[in-house]
Amino acid sequence: MNLKRIFGALLTALGIGGLIYTAVIFAGTSGETRDVKSLIIYGILGIIFFISGISLVRTTKDES
Repeated sequence: MNLKRIFGALLTALGIGGLIYTAVIFAGTSGETRDVKSLIIYGILGIIFFISGISLVRTTKDES
């Protein structure tokens, strides 16, 4: 059981969830300032979590 891979998978799942939540907010937005701020915040956090999770899973080597 490799803890880094599990943490990377968790970060990737959180990133995907953040990006999906951003898409849901984007679909229901009316263009208010509050909507735009939440789009930017959740989108950036989703991208950061997704990219860091993928890179952590990629760079971790299997040790059996």
